[in-house]
Amino acid sequence: KMASRLGSALSRGARRFYSVQGPSAVGGEEHGAMKRWKLISALVAIPGVALCWVNAFVLNGGHPEQPEFVPYSHLRMRTKRFPWGDGNHTLFHNPHLNALPDGYEEH
Repeated sequence: KMASRLGSALSRGARRFYSVQGPSAVGGEEHGAMKRWKLISALVAIPGVALCWVNAFVLNGGHPEQPEFVPYSHLRMRTKRFPWGDGNHTLFHNPHLNALPDGYEEH
């Protein structure tokens, strides 16, 4: 009898704890959700992307300076050739910023 009472008390507590009260992610309950998210996208996301674009391409315009090449022995080690191209350039090689083992490429 005691186990039965304990089980029903736990069951009631669990139902109360896991019941959905207030706003939820269940569809169809709020009809203005799509309108709200469109408004948030238009007023927050699009200007945020535009602001990041202005910061990246307008305010910090130009190319970064090429860092000085220092031939450290532990950097740019090639134990075997890359399987593409001439075997010395990385897959996404940028000749302005990525040095080869013997220095930058001449433009």
